[in-house]
Amino acid sequence: MEDQKFEIRQIYVPVAKRKTLDAAKVAKIAESMLDDGQKTPILVREGDGRLVLVEGLHRLEASKSLGEDTIVGLLVRPPRR
Repeated sequence: MEDQKFEIRQIYVPVAKRKTLDAAKVAKIAESMLDDGQKTPILVREGDGRLVLVEGLHRLEASKSLGEDTIVGLLVRPPRR
């Protein structure tokens, strides 16, 4: 897998995942991103014709709070059977 840039506005966050959002954690990550950039890519998958967030809610929200249009991530695919 290779890091890619994804448009933040195209990433759907499932409702259950949104409920776990911690504003203090977002602020801390945003501060870290200002100093060091994004260290860890988010994970997204394709589903229902859109990108769906798998992992990285706080990184995604931190990027949004910094006014970023894109975020580094990995596109994960289900294992082949």
